[in-house]
Amino acid sequence: MMAVIKLTLEYDGTYYHGWQKQPYLTTIQGTLEKALFRLTQHPIRVHGAGRTDAGVHALGQVAHFSPPVPFQTKVWVRGLNALVPEDIVVQSAEPVPDSFHARFSAKMKTYTYFVHNAPARSPFRRQTAWHLPQRLDLQKMRSAAKRLLGEHDFTSFCAAAGEAENRRVDLQEIRIEKEGEEIRITVKAPRFLQYMVRNIVGFLIEVGKERRLGKEVPLILDAKDRRQAGPTAPAQGLFLVKIEY
Repeated sequence: MMAVIKLTLEYDGTYYHGWQKQPYLTTIQGTLEKALFRLTQHPIRVHGAGRTDAGVHALGQVAHFSPPVPFQTKVWVRGLNALVPEDIVVQSAEPVPDSFHARFSAKMKTYTYFVHNAPARSPFRRQTAWHLPQRLDLQKMRSAAKRLLGEHDFTSFCAAAGEAENRRVDLQEIRIEKEGEEIRITVKAPRFLQYMVRNIVGFLIEVGKERRLGKEVPLILDAKDRRQAGPTAPAQGLFLVKIEY
């Protein structure tokens, strides 16, 4: 049996209905599978490390598939990049053991959310950052973020109809940095729930606007009620940055 092929991908998710293949909709997974079929003339199922939502981007998405033909790794990279649209790029391909699974073998995932914090919006950032013209109190945001660290039930911060039965997540890092007009909110955990990062960002921005208080975090977590955490940040600012194995 041939080894599994692991792909590392970048993509601009603006014009895709997320990662997961859906009937009649353009998705990253569906686009890759069509390209693989054209390359090999075999139907191939691609498995991704994270199901990014519609409009969300990736700098380091990982996927795997079982190859029906013994191409060299450089052929997979060159062939796929010739067949996928320009807003998807296969950065690398490598053989891995049959036991590897892009999603279930992952040990850590890192996402970064970008905020364009400037008086005027930028036409160049409209699809890759959330434009917020008002001043944000970063110290209050950082203080609130610390209260989210650790293992908690994040029901209040995930999709109301989320698929996951286990909603306990060990949130290991939240880092808030500002450089010029750009604010970066980076989160790191072994796994994330649907919309969890965007909901955390939405709440932290409310804290930064002084509409919410960091001390509310324990009450919000205990409530296990999505309505308690506030608005969801828009998709375009979110990037899947790195998957660690």
